[in-house]
Amino acid sequence: MKGYTHTAILAFIITLSLLSNAFGQGYHIEATIKGLRDSSLIMGHYNRSHSQFVPKDTAKLDANGKVLFEGKTNLPGGLYVILFPGNARWVELVYSGKETNFSVETDTTDIVGSMKITGSKENELFYNYQRELRAGSKQLEVLGKENNAEARNKMKTIQDGFAAYRDKMLKDNAESFTVKMLKMSTDPEIPAAPKLANGKTDSIWVFNYYKSHYWDNFDFTDPRIINTPFLEAKVERYFKNLVVQVPDSLIKEADALVKRVSPNKDAKNWLVYYIANQYENPKTVGTEAVWVHMATKYYLSGEMSILEENRKRVAEKVATLKDLLVNKTFPALALTDPTGKKVSVQAIQADYTVLFFYAPTCGHCKEASPLLKAFYDKNKANGIKVMTVSTEHNMEEWKSFIKTYHLEELINGFDALKQIDFNRKFDVVTTPTIYVLDKNKKIIARKMPVEQLEDFLNYYKNKMARKL
Repeated sequence: MKGYTHTAILAFIITLSLLSNAFGQGYHIEATIKGLRDSSLIMGHYNRSHSQFVPKDTAKLDANGKVLFEGKTNLPGGLYVILFPGNARWVELVYSGKETNFSVETDTTDIVGSMKITGSKENELFYNYQRELRAGSKQLEVLGKENNAEARNKMKTIQDGFAAYRDKMLKDNAESFTVKMLKMSTDPEIPAAPKLANGKTDSIWVFNYYKSHYWDNFDFTDPRIINTPFLEAKVERYFKNLVVQVPDSLIKEADALVKRVSPNKDAKNWLVYYIANQYENPKTVGTEAVWVHMATKYYLSGEMSILEENRKRVAEKVATLKDLLVNKTFPALALTDPTGKKVSVQAIQADYTVLFFYAPTCGHCKEASPLLKAFYDKNKANGIKVMTVSTEHNMEEWKSFIKTYHLEELINGFDALKQIDFNRKFDVVTTPTIYVLDKNKKIIARKMPVEQLEDFLNYYKNKMARKL
């Protein structure tokens, strides 16, 4: 190293060493667990929910119950778990990414109560909080069995005391990852709500306040939140309980939340995938439009990375679904009936038309057909018609199916020319697949179970009547 003195070289080496220590390269986590020995343990972190676990290291307990997890590569921050043999019990650890060298000691008979921490302020906060919470809960449980004023006063004192402890703990340690997690896991506090003219609490105000402050304590910019069990539960609750299950509302809320989380790449990738996945085959009728929106805006636009083979699949499905969503006019469909005459969906004169796509060899279709026939018999006088559509091309099996299940009075269609790809053209991935159309052949429901047809149409008719 020409031009450098030995002193300069030594200073350079020392500087590198200090920088390495400053940035916490690697990890060193010791654990002593009384009640276990000579066992292999796995350490890893949660991944968005309690049910998902990402293993990061394995180590073996010695005869004294001591184990060391150590590595030269940085671990991502998050809420970690040391799994015991059998995966039925575990020790939780806060790993902030800053405290990389610490030790814990506990006993399997009382993991929280006997926990001792060395070298980690985060875990001291975490376990002290759990102990305070557990102690208060036990006292409240005992007092709750006493139905008298004195017990209720004591309970209020305990609750107020814990609230004061919690407030101080959160305020004094606001920058800690433990406090961030505690805030993420709790609901927003709702102030006293205004009263209505009748003296009752304004429940709409309460709902709107709760929803608008739902994400107040969530730091979406922190990459560590993806490695905790709180993210998925909060997102799931928000979309299922706080957002109206209609495409416009869901899409608006989805885009707003994705924008909010965008600085955190991993969280954004997961959130887009999660929302899209929930509405690809949704439980709520008519919300597939959310999947089409997410797929188009984030994946097909190139904003989110996706494997080319997956991009092709998504593009094909979007092309199929975009014309088959609720409120779209059902595409033209012309077929042949058992007498050889042409029949088409658009020519059906009815207040409501039920399209029943089925395969004559399908077991579920055979189970559903008697229910479909019963629905038709009960509702045919109410302006409802049913058209069955065979997705298979064996004419003898088709005619036999109609006869066997007494469907002759229905409109029965068959693709005699074998030209229709029912999967790609009408999204018939499984059979039976049911669409419900209004008098203008606008789709009002899709993928409707036959058992729900009558209830849905009664609900829809009532909804339309209220609009008049």
